[in-house]
Amino acid sequence: MHNDALYYPSASRRMATFGKRSMVATSQPLAAQAGITILQQGGNAIDAAIASAAALTVVEPTSNGLGSDAFAIVWVNGKLHGLNASGPAPHAATIANFKALGHDAIPNHGMLPVTVPGAPAAWAALSKRFGKLPFAELLAPAIALAEEGFAVTPVIHQMWDEAFHTYATYSDAAFKPWFDTFAPNGHAPRPGELWSSPDHAKSLKAIAETKAEAFYKGELAEAIDAFSHQHGGLLRKEDLAAYQPEWVEPISVRYKGHDIWEIPPNGSGMIVLQALGMLERLAEPASDAVEALHRRIEATKLAYMDGFKYITERAEMAPTTEQMLDDSYLKARAALISEQAVDPAHGNPLQGGTVYLATADSDGNMVSFIQSNFKGFGSGMVVPGTGISLQNRGWSFSLDPQHPNALAPGKRTYHTIIPGFITKDNQAVGPFGVMGGYMQPQGQVQVVTAMLDDHLNPQAALDMPRWKWTKGKTVEVEADFPNHLALALARRGHEVVKVADSISFGRGQIIVRDPNTGVLQGGTEPRTDGAVLPL
Repeated sequence: MHNDALYYPSASRRMATFGKRSMVATSQPLAAQAGITILQQGGNAIDAAIASAAALTVVEPTSNGLGSDAFAIVWVNGKLHGLNASGPAPHAATIANFKALGHDAIPNHGMLPVTVPGAPAAWAALSKRFGKLPFAELLAPAIALAEEGFAVTPVIHQMWDEAFHTYATYSDAAFKPWFDTFAPNGHAPRPGELWSSPDHAKSLKAIAETKAEAFYKGELAEAIDAFSHQHGGLLRKEDLAAYQPEWVEPISVRYKGHDIWEIPPNGSGMIVLQALGMLERLAEPASDAVEALHRRIEATKLAYMDGFKYITERAEMAPTTEQMLDDSYLKARAALISEQAVDPAHGNPLQGGTVYLATADSDGNMVSFIQSNFKGFGSGMVVPGTGISLQNRGWSFSLDPQHPNALAPGKRTYHTIIPGFITKDNQAVGPFGVMGGYMQPQGQVQVVTAMLDDHLNPQAALDMPRWKWTKGKTVEVEADFPNHLALALARRGHEVVKVADSISFGRGQIIVRDPNTGVLQGGTEPRTDGAVLPL
């Protein structure tokens, strides 16, 4: 019997998931199962997050891998902790070097956009500071999946197939290891087709046994260095050896009686906080659903313009995060939101492919974790014999020396991946996130407002048809976005475009804890193959 795993003539509905003790929400069921397995073995939410993240490099290689970056917000013992595990540009990555190579912009694919990967270091750092179980045990489920293989899921197949056709346009021999690893049968694995990667398993074992040292100072670092040398890359083993993730203090705004938390720049969580801050400062409540939607879009547009203008390494930003979140500045930006759509511009604060997962355990610990190769599989570069697919995060740098996000050796670029967290009255409500490149901040604005303004449960908040601002007055909406709302937005000056494919509208996970009973409630993205598993 042949069934099309991508064809659903009838609408499907997923109910919110409840759990008494612990919970894992990820974009792929086997990754959620990896986290639950670790919880059953006595691990905590941090251990489960690491196990799920490692498993996702196997079962969702279309979005992340061993060569990814990562960020995390962790709630432990009544306090939030932030981890920035994005990697810097190599020390040879200068604007002059790129110009000498004939580039006016950083290429999307190949070795040149590869920066230092931070994900393996993130796993080791989280385990060392907050984990309960030995680090090696946490990667065991991922190793088993890589060795034994798994049946590819439908949405993952779609993204895999898109990458296959993208990389097939390159004749450079540097892309051959990608095809050897991810398309050994001459095509992207189809839904239900088994795929395994013994090389990936071998690298995971080396990372597990050395607490990630092999990746940064051992045999994997040597392999990355050799491949980079061979194919014109700038990344060197010295760049890997010098890398350490950074523990940071999360930043926040107050919204509807809750505190919304993000990682500070170089991450783009600032965009979420600015948009919500503007909405909080509007003088009058929205009169109806159309006005509420219009306001959310307009606030998001204004926040994005500031983000694109100013966000880079925090120490190098001309306006500080405090200035960008200043009450008077947010009020001034909110005052720009009128009845009609505007062409947004940045303000002047000086005057005033990704995977996301969430975990929770019975001790009250919660984790908001995200890791990404950036654009799909990333650079298209796979280090032979390792299964390591390298991200292309350096593509976000500018080669204009006057731009705030100008490329510089050892500098971290503007980063799209952002884990979110909600607290209320200094108690954890829960982790949330919406992956998907530049969709992420506006996806977060939509799920936060859905929960706190529209009073939807986590699953219902994720199920809502989404919009995506792209430029100027243009707003893309999903195919099932209500026509009456689309027409109403058009009357307010928005240029509304319906898009058939939902993948570009982000893929999120949410877990919230009831403050009275401790019961956990989770939601997972209907636009992917996700799962919420309670324990």
